[in-house]
Amino acid sequence: MIVAVGSAAGLRPADGRGRDGGGVVPRPVLFGRLGGPARVTVVSAPAGSGKTVLLRSWIAEAGLAGRAAWVAAGRGERDPQRFWASVAGALRLTPAGAGLVQGVSAAPDLDAWALVERLLADLARLEDRLWLVVDDVHELGPEVSRQLELLVMRAPAELRFVLAARHDVRLGLHRLRLEGELAEVRADDLRFSLEEAGQLLAAAGVELPGASLAALHGRTEGWAAGLRLAALALAGHPDPERLAAEFSGTDRTVADYLLAEVLDRQPEPVRRLLLRTSILERVNGDLARLLTGDEGGERVLQDLEAAGAFVMPADAGRSWFRYHQMFAGLLQLELRRTAPGEVAGLHQAAAGWFAGHGYPTEAVRHAQAARDWRLAARLLVDHWPGLHLDGQGAAIHELLAGFPAALLPADAELAVLAAADELAQGSLEAADQYLALAARRSDRVPEARRGQLRLLAGVVSLLLESQRGNLPGVAEQAQRLAATAGDGDAAQPGLTEDLRALALISLGSTEYWVDAPDDAARHLESGIALARRTGRPYLEFTGLAYRAALAVRKSFTRGAELGREAAELAERHGWSDDPAFGVACRVVAVMLTWQARLEEAERWLQGAERTVRAEAQPAMSAATRFVRGVLEMAQNRDSAALAAFQAADLLARRLASRHFLIPLIRAFLLLALVRLGQTGQAGQFLDGLGDTDRERGEIRVAEAALRLATGDPRAATLTLAPVLDGSAPVVWYYELIHAYALEAIARDSLGDAGAAHSALERALDLAEPDGPLLLFLLDPVPGLLDRQTRHLTAHPSLLAEIRAMLAGPGRHGGTAGGYGGGRGHGGESPSRVSRAGPSGIIPPRLPEPLLEPLSESEVRVLRYLPTNLTAPEIARELSVSPNTVKTHVKNLYTKFGAHHRAETVERARALGLLAPSRTGRATR
Repeated sequence: MIVAVGSAAGLRPADGRGRDGGGVVPRPVLFGRLGGPARVTVVSAPAGSGKTVLLRSWIAEAGLAGRAAWVAAGRGERDPQRFWASVAGALRLTPAGAGLVQGVSAAPDLDAWALVERLLADLARLEDRLWLVVDDVHELGPEVSRQLELLVMRAPAELRFVLAARHDVRLGLHRLRLEGELAEVRADDLRFSLEEAGQLLAAAGVELPGASLAALHGRTEGWAAGLRLAALALAGHPDPERLAAEFSGTDRTVADYLLAEVLDRQPEPVRRLLLRTSILERVNGDLARLLTGDEGGERVLQDLEAAGAFVMPADAGRSWFRYHQMFAGLLQLELRRTAPGEVAGLHQAAAGWFAGHGYPTEAVRHAQAARDWRLAARLLVDHWPGLHLDGQGAAIHELLAGFPAALLPADAELAVLAAADELAQGSLEAADQYLALAARRSDRVPEARRGQLRLLAGVVSLLLESQRGNLPGVAEQAQRLAATAGDGDAAQPGLTEDLRALALISLGSTEYWVDAPDDAARHLESGIALARRTGRPYLEFTGLAYRAALAVRKSFTRGAELGREAAELAERHGWSDDPAFGVACRVVAVMLTWQARLEEAERWLQGAERTVRAEAQPAMSAATRFVRGVLEMAQNRDSAALAAFQAADLLARRLASRHFLIPLIRAFLLLALVRLGQTGQAGQFLDGLGDTDRERGEIRVAEAALRLATGDPRAATLTLAPVLDGSAPVVWYYELIHAYALEAIARDSLGDAGAAHSALERALDLAEPDGPLLLFLLDPVPGLLDRQTRHLTAHPSLLAEIRAMLAGPGRHGGTAGGYGGGRGHGGESPSRVSRAGPSGIIPPRLPEPLLEPLSESEVRVLRYLPTNLTAPEIARELSVSPNTVKTHVKNLYTKFGAHHRAETVERARALGLLAPSRTGRATR
């Protein structure tokens, strides 16, 4: 038998005010439910949930003192006569019931059923609204409960019932629920919010800082009695913050309350189950049987949960349960007091069960709680590869911290795991040291486990070389890992393919950094496919992030699509602190920055900056600083941009291998100097570069900008020639757009209008698919753009967008009239971007991707949709038939999942396929 938990004895107010000495916390939502249209309201919640306080404060707040009859059932109420005499007496104390309800005198032969019938007859003439509040309904015996059910079902409409109990009671109320005449207030409704907890403490004269209040609220889980007991303890205490930090179920007042009202009221088998399973964060029937030796544990747990005994379901199927935090603290204290010698054995038994059922982290924690370090180490080492491949780095870090500090360097296997943890925390040097310690102590490892040690060391060495950006080292470690994984002594069941996926993705990500794009794409695609096949979403997410970074170099749209997919996968699994999440965010920020969608770009870039640690990931940090510099430049904050590019350059110099971003970083550093008017310093910086750097396409583009700024357009054309003919290629395709834009400016300065028109048209050709409008804003050529519209151009819509953005408020570019004249900004302009809060904000998700890719013809038609041109006019612009245009428009509606032109434009802009509108509206 399960005994229902007791009431908040000693906490019950007599006049709507708690014993904390302060006024009650106003709860208008619950007050509204109590006084709502339902004929019956049930308040069902465990002990100390605040049921009685709520009811009395509602009566006081609503002014119902003269219209509410209050009856409290005594503990184990089995005397029907006494109960119904109390009901009649309470009703007679109200003005509405005084003239209707007859008094009841106790008599040996008095029939309780007859009393109920008499009450119904007396109340039949009730005209004014009257509430009957019955507290502790669960204490009523079976016969009294049936009599109460009769009264509830047959009472006149003006008589309303409020029934308070510590667990659900069987009164046939389901019929009222179906008829919409039943309102319910449950434990979750009564739980105090953080704001309400603060109000309760403030009413008692207790003020806590936000963090302390949140921690106290979290431990009490909003339990009213716990918060009131805390208020009593904290009021007048000299150090309330410290006491709040220590307040738990082991506090004397809380422990006494829970012992008296909950634990001591349970039968011995139930009490034993509660105590012995209190060592668990969650418990099921099988674990309860293991730790108690008794069958039927699941049923007992279900009954405890139904009885409100501070037991809550931990899963939807109600097979796993957990104890309220404060109740768990009391149980653990009582277990240590009554059976201290059993605690370690219970933890060891739990460790074995969790290990055998696929819960390695819980298994290790229980082995550590038992102080069985050998068992804990073996469990963690054996399960580390799977935990790492599932992205459980934070859990691994916590488990390693649970070992004595001296044990990690002394145990070769744990030393390897410590190396991986140091690597994840950002210390490459410490990781190296731990790997060296593991190698020196490997002879102490039993022969049967040395193969696994080699496997673990191989994985960590691979990760270390990958983080350093050392491609030869990664390739060597990948080959070794493949050989070790196939070794029968080292192999772990089911991990061979997973480790191969890890090696492929590590290899591909390193090849990305050192500018081997073809090899990187091949290895990343293979690794992603293998990760999906083996069911390793963490590896898939990591591979997708780097695949996105690779793709964005050729297509902003495709790169951002993959970046968004990786970011959403990370958010779904809780990996938004992982460096690869930063890679994905940075890719999306790149697209948004170059499309001049600066507010969106800022939020995504903050997501990238939050995950990157310069010491641990110099390549990632350099890339992120580079994007920050471009974003600052886009907002005319050229001094801040220069500082970001200089920081990126310093980080890039620390890399083990030649990094593809180095020329790009230095090119933009040079551009920032030019935009600031520091052409002399820019020339010195250029002269300081080696011949190899000077010949890179990106550096040539920046040098052309410098030549234009110093009034030498002829030198600019000569510098750009190898870029435009392909003999000095660029890594990022937008740099080629930049080159053609500068070529147009140079040719125009030289008086060659035809060549200027051709160069600008070629820049627009390249910009059309992805819309990197920022290039035209950084190097504005309004005169050329105006003339371009008077010539035949294939890009009137794109051209109109660029001109509209140039004409927008606060929009000004590099120097007056392009680079002619050499005048820089000289100062910072106010940012058009509203920063979205502290670094650490999770970027918003982009819209769903297209149902299928667009064809080139559909892309051309899409560019005209934001204009006011009709289908025949678009057809004339594109030299196609109107029917062809209509067919393409229909296909666009289908692929975007849209119903009209404006919706198509809106979704295309959201996906970055069209530049943003100045007005925020699309043409319908």
